[in-house]
Amino acid sequence: MRRFLLAVAVLFAPLAASAQSEPHAWLYGAWSGGHTPPVRGGPPATCLAQPSVIFTRDIILHTTLLDPLYQQRIIETVRATPNGVEIRLRPVQRSGGPLGATAGVGFGCGGDPNLLRVQRLEGGEIAFPGCVDFPSPLVSCAGH
Repeated sequence: MRRFLLAVAVLFAPLAASAQSEPHAWLYGAWSGGHTPPVRGGPPATCLAQPSVIFTRDIILHTTLLDPLYQQRIIETVRATPNGVEIRLRPVQRSGGPLGATAGVGFGCGGDPNLLRVQRLEGGEIAFPGCVDFPSPLVSCAGH
């Protein structure tokens, strides 16, 4: 049994190490707020019922105030910054439109719709600086 547990630990060690080395690993999970008041306190299920943004290793899902359906953006690169991360998103190709036509799927950050800057705030909060669709901070659902 001890050998089995050791083998399992050795198999999963590289996965855990790679997640720790990714500059956005601290973002993984569901976040509430941004365009609505964040869910603070209470059971985690309340926050997880409808988060505003969900970060994974390769994908960001987000809603907007006028479109509650999740929109998916694929992460191309992530670069650590002194107070957060800068995420380069894959340009979205709309049917019937040119590559990079991203109307309706950005974060309302102006400038480049394929770039998302995430600022790490105190108290487990984050913000998307300059994003009109997400003017308020977001809080992690994991902190409940």
